[in-house]
Amino acid sequence: MKYYFNEIEAKWQKFWSENQTFRAENESDKEKFYVLDMFPYPSGAGLHVGHPLGYIASDIYARYKRHKGFNVLHPQGYDSFGLPAEQYAIQTGQHPAKTTKENIETYRRQLDQIGFSFDWSREVRTSDPSYYKWTQWIFIQLFNSYYSLDDNKAKDIRELEEIFEIEGNVKVKAACDEKVDSFGAEEWNGFTRKKKDRILSQYRLTYLSDTEVNWCPELGTVLANDEIVNGVSERGGFPVIRKKMKQWSMRITAYAQRLLDGLDTIDWPQPLKDSQTNWIGRSEGAMVDFKVEGHDALIEVFTTRPDTIFGVSFMTLAPEHELVERITTPDQKTAVEDYVLSASKKSERDRMSDVKSISGVFTGAYAIHPFSGEQIPIWIGDYVLASYGTGAVMAVPCGDQRDYDFAKYFGIDIPNIFKDIDISEGACEDKNAEIANSDFISGLGVKEAISKVISELENRGIGQGKINYRLRDAVFSRQRYWGEPFPVYYKDGVPQMIDEQYLPITLPEVEKYLPTSDGKPPLGNATVWAWDTDKNTIVSNELIDEENIFPLELNTMPGWAGSSWYFNRYMDARNDNEFCGRSAISYWKDVDLYIGGSEHATGHLLYSRFWQKFLFDRGFVPVEEYAKKLINQGMILGTSAFVYRKEGENIFISKGLVKDEKVQPIHVDVSLVNASNELDLEAFKKNTFHKDVKDAQFILEDGKYIVGREVEKMSKSKYNVVNPDDICRDYGADTLRMYEMFLGPLEQAKPWNTAGITGVHGFLKRFWKLFHASGDFSVSDVAPNHEELKVLHKTIKKVDEDIANFSFNTSVSSFMIAVNELTALKCSKRDILEPLTILISPYAPHIAEELWSKLGHKDSISTAVYPEFESKYLVESTKTYPISFNGKMRFTKELPLELDKAAIEKAVLEDERTLKQLDGRTPKKVIVVPGKIVNIVG
Repeated sequence: MKYYFNEIEAKWQKFWSENQTFRAENESDKEKFYVLDMFPYPSGAGLHVGHPLGYIASDIYARYKRHKGFNVLHPQGYDSFGLPAEQYAIQTGQHPAKTTKENIETYRRQLDQIGFSFDWSREVRTSDPSYYKWTQWIFIQLFNSYYSLDDNKAKDIRELEEIFEIEGNVKVKAACDEKVDSFGAEEWNGFTRKKKDRILSQYRLTYLSDTEVNWCPELGTVLANDEIVNGVSERGGFPVIRKKMKQWSMRITAYAQRLLDGLDTIDWPQPLKDSQTNWIGRSEGAMVDFKVEGHDALIEVFTTRPDTIFGVSFMTLAPEHELVERITTPDQKTAVEDYVLSASKKSERDRMSDVKSISGVFTGAYAIHPFSGEQIPIWIGDYVLASYGTGAVMAVPCGDQRDYDFAKYFGIDIPNIFKDIDISEGACEDKNAEIANSDFISGLGVKEAISKVISELENRGIGQGKINYRLRDAVFSRQRYWGEPFPVYYKDGVPQMIDEQYLPITLPEVEKYLPTSDGKPPLGNATVWAWDTDKNTIVSNELIDEENIFPLELNTMPGWAGSSWYFNRYMDARNDNEFCGRSAISYWKDVDLYIGGSEHATGHLLYSRFWQKFLFDRGFVPVEEYAKKLINQGMILGTSAFVYRKEGENIFISKGLVKDEKVQPIHVDVSLVNASNELDLEAFKKNTFHKDVKDAQFILEDGKYIVGREVEKMSKSKYNVVNPDDICRDYGADTLRMYEMFLGPLEQAKPWNTAGITGVHGFLKRFWKLFHASGDFSVSDVAPNHEELKVLHKTIKKVDEDIANFSFNTSVSSFMIAVNELTALKCSKRDILEPLTILISPYAPHIAEELWSKLGHKDSISTAVYPEFESKYLVESTKTYPISFNGKMRFTKELPLELDKAAIEKAVLEDERTLKQLDGRTPKKVIVVPGKIVNIVG
């Protein structure tokens, strides 16, 4: 019987859907196991073969755990808010909800045809009001919370108000804005409600503030650092500038140390942990105050080496520093303004990575050294970031390469001890001793000197010891339409939360998705976007009276809002009354295995840990870290194809003839190239975007145009995308699943080669043939022999170990070996093939379900118990002896291990091959080493 994979796969996908085979129960006597994938953003392009890699791995593990008796939760959903859908809406005039819905339908069809065991009853979509209702609810909880440093946790803001009423804020230790005025209880109780709200906003875990952001005028929105590449927007390639805007922010800095400490409690990849550690950037040192000459102003500087303070030669401020405009002298005003504008066009990431270029401008102002009283020139330079530390550095040419290069480049006076030093050769380390041995720290070692300086700073009231973090509070506003609306209205300019019983606040209809003509976000185009506090509903903007009806927030939340808690929603996705029911979240608790991309290390994976810790503090979730184990899958790379156009001419040269010719490589669609790298010229002429190709001259090799090949990222722009629909149609989903695992270790990048898929497809046909050796389905109930049992249990042991170690590629190899060995043994026995089918089912579930059914089972194979390994079948009962004559091995002979020396010698001498070798001679000696060798001398 032929292996009709298309029919088989369609049949079982329908069965799983109709029977909800993989639906997980929130109450079970079984031990729980929660497998999670980073849910996809549903783009219009659909999936390519690189996308399912992590999903296939997680699905294998989920199916394996079901066989092992666990109650497995393996959900899926869609991260469906975001800029791409909005940009498409702007270009085409279609509502983002419509295009998002269509894209999700495509994704769902593709995911289903690959045979994933998702519990679709728990599907979430971040753009669904029933989901973002709870994102809005979490935002309200953050707004109504503050972070107590005494208790090291988030607490209800009402508790802070009660403290203010009794004793003011003098004794309060809480995460807050840097500059908060002190007040007593009497003063607090005398403040207006508006002033109280302003003060409380300095403590809230989400708050409004003027923040330096990455502003993209063309897109009309703020961008996160990871949405910018080489100073332009990742989407569209538009210029990005730094700009101050009033934005919502999240006080993630309150959790900096706990985010660091928590990394020690979770099994996540070390490179990912290192990325988060570096992003958080903990450092110990001192905060030092420098007065500005002629101004009532202080420049605060954080330094990890306060002992080098006597080597300060100049100061450098970030171009965005709040004092720059104020202290710049008139004669430097134009130069400073020009430089600030130029710096605003660079992203922070570009400024951090550009270590070679040197640029800056003198402000004309001077600071006063806090100990010596000497003048210190104040410069601005874009290598200093406003978002790191205080946005100012005390420049010690010997302590930092950039400080030294900056001073040398601009001719800033450097103390004699630093002149003509090449600090890259380490000469600076010697000079640090001379700095340290200055003034009151003379003769002290570095640690003692640091401690002494900090003590002196604190005694004089000009500084203090401090732990600093590179991590900044997260900007939480986006000037977009297609995002979660804030549950916020403004009364007298002060933000007010809408009562949670009236959530969700849903997106209004707008005619245009671009910002308004006066620069307001797209929601500024909405005509019905005001909040009636009497009727508790959204009403027309024309009714705003600032008494009962107020304007609503025009910004929307960023893409990471919905993805910061979705793993909790999956536990109880249809609960309308809570973001997750207590019993459900108590049962599932956390994710046991999370698989996704490493590119989310300092975005989603950091923000989601922050939200989880907050929800834990407020008693909404039972654990502080939401994912015990995380694996970053590698990338499947595309094998791109290139044609070679002669520079300046409409001539294309075949790869083998290029040689010394000056040519321009041009990507060509890989679907137009066969396995021999031969280009279909006619199809290329019809399907290329280069209009003049049809008239081009093609220089061929033996009548063929041979393309060049290069492995690079699989991308639509590189025309090297392989559609999984084509693979499933031509080879089947089971082949796709096994081939993606067979390509190499899960965590490593590996190139896709469609030509190699035939080997895996051939394996599945051989596996099928074990059950259909005579043409029809035929399985014997005869008891298996030792060799057959040995093959089976060797495979059980290896596959069990491989899955535990996520070595799925070597499992596939084990299956291939087992099928080859059983084919050679002509094995068609039930006691071998039935457990082998269970072993393969997590990898190739469709063929396994079909064979399981043919074996007479009524239930899905997913309910079958995983085979137990029995070591006795791998214990050898015989030994294959090499039989040598005068030291030269002539043949081998298998003998029972229990034979003694005499019995071994007798059996070998009676062998026909021995008699032939001796040819009638009597051996002089027979050397027998039991379990090792037999050597006949004579």
